[in-house]
Amino acid sequence: MIPRYLPRTVLAHISRRQSYHSEALDKWINNPPSVTLTDSFHYEPLSDLYITLPTRDGTRKPYVEPQVGQPVPYGSQLAFFHARKPEHLLRADGTDEDISPPAPFLRRMWAGGKMTWNNDNPMLVGSKVRGRSSVGDVKLKGVEKGKPMVFVTQRIEYEIDGTTKGPSLVEERAHVYFEVKDEEEKKKPGPKPVQVPSSVDFSFTYLPSVVTLFRFSALMFNAHHIHLDKEYSVKKEGYEERLVHGPLTALMLLETAAFNKPDIHIKTFEYRATNPLIAGRQTTINGVWTDKNKAQLWCIDEKGVVGMTGSITAE
Repeated sequence: MIPRYLPRTVLAHISRRQSYHSEALDKWINNPPSVTLTDSFHYEPLSDLYITLPTRDGTRKPYVEPQVGQPVPYGSQLAFFHARKPEHLLRADGTDEDISPPAPFLRRMWAGGKMTWNNDNPMLVGSKVRGRSSVGDVKLKGVEKGKPMVFVTQRIEYEIDGTTKGPSLVEERAHVYFEVKDEEEKKKPGPKPVQVPSSVDFSFTYLPSVVTLFRFSALMFNAHHIHLDKEYSVKKEGYEERLVHGPLTALMLLETAAFNKPDIHIKTFEYRATNPLIAGRQTTINGVWTDKNKAQLWCIDEKGVVGMTGSITAE
């Protein structure tokens, strides 16, 4: 039986690969994982997040502590609901396997996502929330070129514990999984050109330092070496430095919109990673309103590399 979320063309591609790819992926696809994680938006971890974010740490405007009963800021769930696994259950690159395809697809990249909020039923500071994760879509690409990649969309429904009002937030996360790189693949091409709007209505400039990366990794309970270990990032992955977290950049897109329009009520947010962003480079989030309730966002570093694009719809 073919899962509804996996096109027949994908299965055809899989069948042309070596049998261990097909058998492992077929088993995983036909028995997709699901995970339920519970977390609470307590004052302490939220305040740690606030002083990590340059939009909230008190340098640009007075620091405001999280207040119990207030809505959780947009995107803050990215620093919560992490897998709680002992070290021996992590993969060689420090990532967890909760929603991950099997070997040989052992390298992970955060590719994008979408968030849809129910602003009439927000998650609140101090509330206990359940995040139910499932696999929503699987695609295999790059088979013809001999560089297979598995694209996995994870769907997460966040619901306040004890409520019957339904999810406060529905999130989709897109990850790409690769095989372990050979030496030739470590030779990086230049950044991809990305077209962005020519005008800017608001912006926010900051420096994602190695301290920022360490703190955000700690908040996420995220041991992915590419954010923490320069030697790993350079020698194993072929980058010139540690990389900025995709979810940190996505959160900064949302933070910039809220920083410039504090009373905004965001309904949806979509984003896509376009190029790796390097730690220690000054980075600017730009935004332009395309109409009263819609804005385009993008992140560009000091060398002109566009690392992420996104859009929000407010209500």
